[in-house]
Amino acid sequence: MRITSTEEKYHRFLLISFLAVFLWSVINPRNYGVWIAEVFPVIVGVLLILATYNRFRLTNLSYVIIWIDVVIVLIGGHYTYSEMPLFEWLQNHFDLARNHYDRFGHFAQGVLPAILTREVLLRKTQIRRNLYVFLIAVSVSLALSAAYELIEWAAAEIAGRQARDFLATQGDKWDSQWDMFLALCGAVLSLLTLRKIHDSQLNQMDGK
Repeated sequence: MRITSTEEKYHRFLLISFLAVFLWSVINPRNYGVWIAEVFPVIVGVLLILATYNRFRLTNLSYVIIWIDVVIVLIGGHYTYSEMPLFEWLQNHFDLARNHYDRFGHFAQGVLPAILTREVLLRKTQIRRNLYVFLIAVSVSLALSAAYELIEWAAAEIAGRQARDFLATQGDKWDSQWDMFLALCGAVLSLLTLRKIHDSQLNQMDGK
């Protein structure tokens, strides 16, 4: 698979802009413990992408979605998800019951694994582009969301009240269910709306 100089520059721009947001995020966050807990998976994921870049390059769509997801996490890690200023303003302006940045983040959390799963299935398996790909991608996304909720539950059991900013439940007893439902919505919506763009980029990678 060949990659053009334009694509390399585009990927370099995504990396440099990620590093800029990362540096901003790490400077004087609301809570360094929460920052580490939120951002550590991002660090691992980015290192994995860099390590496999020459062996398994993704579509530009996947890289953009990764970038968006990463930025959402870095912002959430800096402010905490329950105190993100823009969504705090929306909460006050529209008299909402909570800061919805956490909800927004979980919706995005469903998009990334769905598209990445779809890409891996279509490039590395014999499964055709049909309902099976859709169902597997949605199932992987929902499973990862449920696993994250279990991690949050474990953190709450270990840290007690100190885990409040990490959990960002904001007093909602159905927070975990909402998080998984929104991840499911993100996965389904992305697979339905981005399919043609994704297929086009996959065909270009295959030289079709």
